[in-house]
Amino acid sequence: MLFATVCQAATDIQSSGIKFAFYSSAWTVDSDDGLRLVLFNETDRTVNLSSIVFQKNDENSERVELKINEEVPPLGYATAEFDYIDLLQHNDCIERTLNGNWKLTEISNYTLNPAVRNLIIEDTDSFRIYQCLENVRTIWSHSDIGDNKESNEWIIFHFETK
Repeated sequence: MLFATVCQAATDIQSSGIKFAFYSSAWTVDSDDGLRLVLFNETDRTVNLSSIVFQKNDENSERVELKINEEVPPLGYATAEFDYIDLLQHNDCIERTLNGNWKLTEISNYTLNPAVRNLIIEDTDSFRIYQCLENVRTIWSHSDIGDNKESNEWIIFHFETK
């Protein structure tokens, strides 16, 4: 009985089906370049991603909300460009990692396999990947219905060093 209840609860969790990744050259060079967002819809329905709210793990910090308003076709991609917004603030893991001469390469809601970035790692002493986690809330809807839904999920800040 308990197993059935847990399984039912797990299947009731709403998910947008959107995988996303943020990129910015401002993370590696001193520039005022903005943020680029790449979205992939894993579902067979059009999804409108309204916003992503970075919850910030530090309870004393303000959340950072990024208004997206992008429609992503079924099994398709979409991109969006934004002025630079500091998504790295108020996170001890991120601050420690950046102070250790690591460079931030991507922020995404999926784990990063080096093969995805066309990297072949033969000597792990000369190349390393490190990750920090944070919670986000995504607000989305199916375009044919239009009712907003929310998903709580985690994102990963992907760092690299050589």
